[in-house]
Amino acid sequence: MFDVAYARGHYTSLSDGWTYLNAHVHAQIPERVSSAVSTAFRTSALLDARIPTSGSHSRSQENRSSLGVSHVAAARVAVADLVGSVPERVVLGANKQILLNCLAEALQPRLRRTTQMVLNRVDPESTNEPFLRRDASVVWAEPDLGTGELPAWQYEEVVNGSTRLVMVPAAHALTGTVTKISEISDIVRAKSRAWLVVDASAVAAYRPISIDDWGADVVVVDFAKMGGPQFAALVFRDTSMFPLLKSLNSAAPADSAAKLEIGELSPGLAGGVSAIVDHFAGLVESGGTRSTRLQRSMVEVDRYSRQLTRHLLNSLLGLPKVHVLGITGEAAGKDALYLDRVPRISFMVNGVPAATVQKRLLTNGLVTELSPRDPLLEAMGAFEEGGAITVGLAPYNTMNDIDQLTRVLASLA
Repeated sequence: MFDVAYARGHYTSLSDGWTYLNAHVHAQIPERVSSAVSTAFRTSALLDARIPTSGSHSRSQENRSSLGVSHVAAARVAVADLVGSVPERVVLGANKQILLNCLAEALQPRLRRTTQMVLNRVDPESTNEPFLRRDASVVWAEPDLGTGELPAWQYEEVVNGSTRLVMVPAAHALTGTVTKISEISDIVRAKSRAWLVVDASAVAAYRPISIDDWGADVVVVDFAKMGGPQFAALVFRDTSMFPLLKSLNSAAPADSAAKLEIGELSPGLAGGVSAIVDHFAGLVESGGTRSTRLQRSMVEVDRYSRQLTRHLLNSLLGLPKVHVLGITGEAAGKDALYLDRVPRISFMVNGVPAATVQKRLLTNGLVTELSPRDPLLEAMGAFEEGGAITVGLAPYNTMNDIDQLTRVLASLA
């Protein structure tokens, strides 16, 4: 069972007096991760004398490498455990944007003029931009502007035999609306030979991830959004996909993940990847392998996150002047409240600019963020009357944090 007090004990930063409600952009970093990164930077240049420890070649330099290499290798294993894969299918990079650029470039042989790709108007422009430079024609999947959902049914219409790539987010980063990945995957498989690329960054801190259960071909994870280091990963469904991609690294084998990795990875930051995965695997006490513990732990984190989401929405809906994007308003409909969401929402206070709302919240010790320019929020009209505030909760947040937010908003509204 998930114990929020136990979880909060792993974050020394929570003792500074502020209530952090901005995990969507600045997730707090567990002490375990900070310590691991520090150790990894300090030891990266040292010789790894741990293996082999015996045998006729135990003293041979050919069998030794730096600890930095071990940190990177351990990061691959951790990523594989996180998404239910194996290390050989993992591509690592300094951040998500770099990896998306690499993926778009590597997909050049598949995205020819006679093909098409399906992007969406839920993802930020920075996600779509690398793929817009390719030769394939673009078809757009549209969100429901009332709820923020990316409906799965429309993929029956936008995917066809010439489709080679479909991009979807696992959830919208600012409204929390979860995409029905499995339904989209079934449609894509039935109608095309396209690769389905899923950005899991918005759900990785809340729910178990399984590339097989989703039916995805590539999963993208940004570890900074989990409270990890500035590091990201692409995980492929199978190593047989690599020979089909353009090589970006001439020194790497054509059938390896390394062919998509440009430049050297930071061993110091890589040391934090294993730590953040270990952290989530240990939020609920259980035995077994890390992947087993992670699965059990994330099931409980998911249950707690749903409780946070429900309490957050019910609390804000009790404030007449607060408009929750994708929830309130005639366009949302009566079922919007019951859509699957992670604990991230964006809202407006009628007649009060978002900057004023944020300042009042900060005065009362609550750290939130002004909603950034986003295609979905812009289409919803969030920036026509002073902008919006985004709240992103994490497993270290409590029901009391939400109550405190509600009290301050009630005094403002």
